[in-house]
Amino acid sequence: MNRERTTLQIETFVEAMFGENSFVISARDGGSCWIIDPSFPPQCQEATAYIAERGLALAAIVLTHGHADHIAGIEHVLHDWPEAPIWIGAEDDIMLTDARANLSAPFGISLVMPKSAEAHLDPGQTLELDGTRWQVLDTSGHSPGGRSLYCAEAGVVFVGDALFAGSIGRVDLPGSDGDQLLGNIRRNLYTLPDETVVYTGHGPTTTIGVEKTSNPFVRA
Repeated sequence: MNRERTTLQIETFVEAMFGENSFVISARDGGSCWIIDPSFPPQCQEATAYIAERGLALAAIVLTHGHADHIAGIEHVLHDWPEAPIWIGAEDDIMLTDARANLSAPFGISLVMPKSAEAHLDPGQTLELDGTRWQVLDTSGHSPGGRSLYCAEAGVVFVGDALFAGSIGRVDLPGSDGDQLLGNIRRNLYTLPDETVVYTGHGPTTTIGVEKTSNPFVRA
């Protein structure tokens, strides 16, 4: 017998310069929420305004990885919610406080966050958001500490820059590893149910089933 899907409120905010997707996830108005990968203004400002309008309580700033376009809005978020913890894979923690590591320095931006992470996202770890359960998946390879967040009961996974609709994350950057990324996609993403909706760090959503059969960079 099929179980009824949990319905989440997922709002997407697209950053204009890099086309980066940030997400606010909640189970209900007035409940707790996460913001995933806040980027440059005005995107991060639109996300925090949405959180306030819905009467949500920000439980954490969750980062799929530490590249500049996925962390640039943290300081703005912390201005409104200074106690919000930052969660990131341990290997990417240095990117929060090192502009060369997060790749902003070569662009002359030199992004440095006001604090390091309060907790690290460990593969296999289970997180909880307002009664929903999330599994942390290892999708490193685009960056050393890349992570994805999978909610089986809602049938969704947030993959950052590991997997895109018809593509994968770049593997020619400092700290990236193409073989590692392809292996993690096959082991940890392509083993999810085909109907799982994939929320990517750039571009449109897709599904695991579509990517397994049509992604030219990595097929099942």
